[in-house]
Amino acid sequence: MAEDPLKVYEKLDPEMRKQVENMRAFAFKEGTLPVKIKILIAMALDASHGAVQGVRALANMAMKAGATKEEIAEALRVALYVCGAGSIYTAAAGLKEVF
Repeated sequence: MAEDPLKVYEKLDPEMRKQVENMRAFAFKEGTLPVKIKILIAMALDASHGAVQGVRALANMAMKAGATKEEIAEALRVALYVCGAGSIYTAAAGLKEVF
């Protein structure tokens, strides 16, 4: 797995790092929506925001949570519809090492 992009905050601002981790745990805990679906949503959002590394990391997380490549593709169709073609180009850059 790639190095944690927030590692610098362990020394710079440990309290902020802790809050980010708490927020991540809160967002991705099992609930009404399965974790796999939550990760797919996050991946589509990262694609729409231009976050190539986020797409890559979340696609890998989604597959570890049981998502198929077809589910990943369908989630990215939603990003395309809602946010436009830029999201698909971002996703392609993030996914080229995944698939």
